[in-house]
Amino acid sequence: MSKKTKQAPDLCPCGGYQGKTLFKDCCEPILSGEQSASNAERLMRSRYSAYVHSNEHYLLNTWHPQSRPTALELDDSMQQWLGLTVHEFHEIDADHQEVSFTAKYKHNGRAFKMREHSRFVKEDDKWFYVDGDDLSDTV
Repeated sequence: MSKKTKQAPDLCPCGGYQGKTLFKDCCEPILSGEQSASNAERLMRSRYSAYVHSNEHYLLNTWHPQSRPTALELDDSMQQWLGLTVHEFHEIDADHQEVSFTAKYKHNGRAFKMREHSRFVKEDDKWFYVDGDDLSDTV
């Protein structure tokens, strides 16, 4: 299990969605496969929670096959996730959506923020992360 954010362990790392603030009600059902993400923002939030929990399997399965890496190098011993802010959510059409967000984290004690404008596609009733424009810089 990875280092959690500084919030209480029962709160969802993504910060909550539509009034669901507890992990068991928010992202956990999506990460476990009990529910599917209803839109790109939900998928992006669940992917952030998967990074917090070092869930490589979920991350790879929600990455579009055309852009998916073969493996991820999740080093949870050196990284601490600090929070997620969703800036914008755009529905391009029924099968294409975009999300802009900032994820804050520490790596080896140094603070960073990952800012990205991400693209998602829906295929066979399932949302996938395709790619994103990295707008990151150091905090």
